[in-house]
Amino acid sequence: MTKTPDYTKSMQDMMASFPMDMSSFQNAFKTQAAFSEKLSKVALEAADKSTEISSKWAKDMIGKLSFAAKAKGEAADYTKAATDFASSATEMATENFAAFAEVAKKVQMETVELMMAAGKDASSEASAAMTKATTEATKVATEATNVAKKAATAATAAN
Repeated sequence: MTKTPDYTKSMQDMMASFPMDMSSFQNAFKTQAAFSEKLSKVALEAADKSTEISSKWAKDMIGKLSFAAKAKGEAADYTKAATDFASSATEMATENFAAFAEVAKKVQMETVELMMAAGKDASSEASAAMTKATTEATKVATEATNVAKKAATAATAAN
């Protein structure tokens, strides 16, 4: 039976030969976590406000309905109560939909602000990482050039 080779050691050796600065990954993780926290806060505040609106709407509607459900002396009073209830229900619906629209508008604006801020942060982080990488690459290239010059000088001296 053929045994599958274990590449763990080979992979570890290969990754060790490519040193990486993990701080950029850690910073990216921290930035993403902070962004997620802010975005969650916006969503939870919207849910809280929407729940308040729904609760108030339900309480108001029950109050209007209990008034309409009371016994009336005349048949025409039932018609008037039903008409008044329908009118007030329509008015409440309009007010509450406007309140929900305000919540949605606020969420949209805060989300756009967060996205723009995150974009700026990501751009500056990427710029800093590229500057650091360029500096390190230049340093390595300079060292390699110096080593090559010393080898050429040593080869010339040996001849």
